[in-house]
Amino acid sequence: MAEYKIKDLEVLAGVKAHTIRIWEKRYGILNPGRSETQIRSYSDSELVQLINICLLNKNGYKISKIATLSQEEIQERVWSLMGNSKVDDSCEKLLLALIEMNEVLFRDTLDHLISEIQLEKTFSQHLIPFLDRIGVMWLVGSIKPAQEHFISNLIRQKIIAEIDKQKIPEITAHPVLLYLPEHEWHEISLLFYHYLLRSQGIFTLYLGQSMPYDSLISCIKDISPSCIITSWLTCVDLDFMRSYFKKLKLDVDGLPIYAGGAQINLNISVVKDLIIEVKSSSELLCHFSDKKSSPFLN
Repeated sequence: MAEYKIKDLEVLAGVKAHTIRIWEKRYGILNPGRSETQIRSYSDSELVQLINICLLNKNGYKISKIATLSQEEIQERVWSLMGNSKVDDSCEKLLLALIEMNEVLFRDTLDHLISEIQLEKTFSQHLIPFLDRIGVMWLVGSIKPAQEHFISNLIRQKIIAEIDKQKIPEITAHPVLLYLPEHEWHEISLLFYHYLLRSQGIFTLYLGQSMPYDSLISCIKDISPSCIITSWLTCVDLDFMRSYFKKLKLDVDGLPIYAGGAQINLNISVVKDLIIEVKSSSELLCHFSDKKSSPFLN
């Protein structure tokens, strides 16, 4: 069983630690364990309970009323709300879908968000914070590999579906090439970059996961892209990362290399002279917002 600190709950449930303490003291809604130094710790079931309470509270239930309900009554009311989509409820619904591996709840929540605010804002305002919350759950050991794979593949599937709805841009002489290095499989961010560029009418070629280096270089020589975009999330030796991009920069003869992902952003000092860092999807899009004036697309 995982053990959360109150700061973990603050991130996962989106409610301030101060508020959690008040709810505990006044209404006894949670019953955390305590260390010898009185530091609170919470279980998986208490995390789910808090998420459910937050969902009810956002939908008009006063905390004093919620405190009088049994866990079963809280659960019943939560399920009665599931069909009523609200953007403000999305954090709680996505987390519940993850914990319970509920595909219908996840799909319906994501579909509603996309219909209300489009995929770009859904990704930046909801999916990225949601993935950050999953990271906390990894750290405390409360999420199983099956749950992470389940939810990641649903997100991946949805982005691909949105890409498929787009018109294929006019073919140009120098496409933007997107790929992941060999042994890198985390493609959600790269798929989203692909979607964003396609939404701007930019011709892209997407090579996907774990691209062998020699095949990548051969492809670059064949198609002469305007630039290449990649992402790196998997932990690797920093000397290896630097040598990879040093060789790549030499082999592509000065072609602009855009790179993002956790390992790039955390270790940018290692490769900052070799790549153009992608800090966010909006920042990347700025480079391509004016196709006529972009030096990479002429």
